[in-house]
Amino acid sequence: MDKLKVKKSTLNGVVHISGAKNSSLRLLAASILTNEEIQLTNFPNGLLDVKIHLEMLSVLGKKYTTINDTVTITENSSKNTTLEWSERSIRNTLLVLGALVARFGKGKVPLPGGCKLGERKYDLHVMLLEKLGAKVWEEGDYLCAEVEEELSGTDIFLPIRSTGATENAIIVSSLAKGKTTIWNPHIRPEILDLINMISKMGGKIEVKGQKCIIVEGVSRLKGVSHEVIPDNMEALTWAIGAVITKGDVEIKNFPFEHLEVPLIFLKESGMKFYKGDNSLIIRGGEAYPIEISTGPYPGINSDMQPLFAVYGACSKGKSKIIDLRFPGRYGYAEELSKMGVKYNINGDLLEIDGGNVFKGSQVKALDLRAGIALLLAGLVSDGETIISDAWQIERGYENLIDKLKSLGVDINRV
Repeated sequence: MDKLKVKKSTLNGVVHISGAKNSSLRLLAASILTNEEIQLTNFPNGLLDVKIHLEMLSVLGKKYTTINDTVTITENSSKNTTLEWSERSIRNTLLVLGALVARFGKGKVPLPGGCKLGERKYDLHVMLLEKLGAKVWEEGDYLCAEVEEELSGTDIFLPIRSTGATENAIIVSSLAKGKTTIWNPHIRPEILDLINMISKMGGKIEVKGQKCIIVEGVSRLKGVSHEVIPDNMEALTWAIGAVITKGDVEIKNFPFEHLEVPLIFLKESGMKFYKGDNSLIIRGGEAYPIEISTGPYPGINSDMQPLFAVYGACSKGKSKIIDLRFPGRYGYAEELSKMGVKYNINGDLLEIDGGNVFKGSQVKALDLRAGIALLLAGLVSDGETIISDAWQIERGYENLIDKLKSLGVDINRV
């Protein structure tokens, strides 16, 4: 049941944005830092990656209960620092390792999985663990770390603005002795959400913009109730979908402050929207050609560029996209070409000749964001589109089928 069949449709109606996938996974890793109860609201319990992470926590000695959009996490008396896991892994295991080392002084987790986007290695995670006082090594398909004496605060210089390394540095240093300064961090909404939760747990963290993050380690962290931020990728997906299908959609729980720059580009590229009461209303508009470069927040992040590619393909003219973070992330363009999209890759630049008729086809979701781009393209294609490996999309979109059907989309599992 990993195929979706979608036909040409117009998005109309109201949709509510779920809690952010990228934020939720980080907060689940941070729950390891305490033995007290953690309650997360506006939480996307229906996401595939979230379900996997919750089961991973169970292996480590946590218990969880889910009701609607809330999850409550407690701890058994028996605790485990080895994540024995034979199912599909996710990249968040690196943060699980960091949390285990921070609290228990050791950990063993599967090597990270998730989307294969260029060279997503984990050398930065090894570096920051070692800088804070841990020894790190590989054992088969597992990554291990252990502290001989104690974790000690230090200066961590990140050569690139890495989201995962910034998050892990925050998690590990929150329980380290002394002060840790994280230089050249990647400041984005999910990281600020993590900092907000750990601070409410008793952590001492100060953010100095894109310059640095200062963490004063504490001896223990307490339980907390925390509301997850809305998913900005889901919000952007419905907004772009409404324009290219010439629909009329109200997007509830819209994270305006997290999408200021993308909305500026889209407004200048033909999107017509209005601000409602905690919502964005897309009414009318027409896709114009776009020229974007991905970059650190508050810019357009790499996850967004497949959505912009479909937007550009729906316009009359040439669009250009350059992804400097993951320059090899244009594999989805070949899948889109099966649906009539004409493109050219010139070095690190993706060029799209828009205005061609989309036609339904059989395509494959290479990763989460590529998958949702194919689904959007299916909404404007003549005939029917069948997307294989559609489970990739449901890693990041909660209640995807129900939400699409509520907006009038003709979609079914194959």
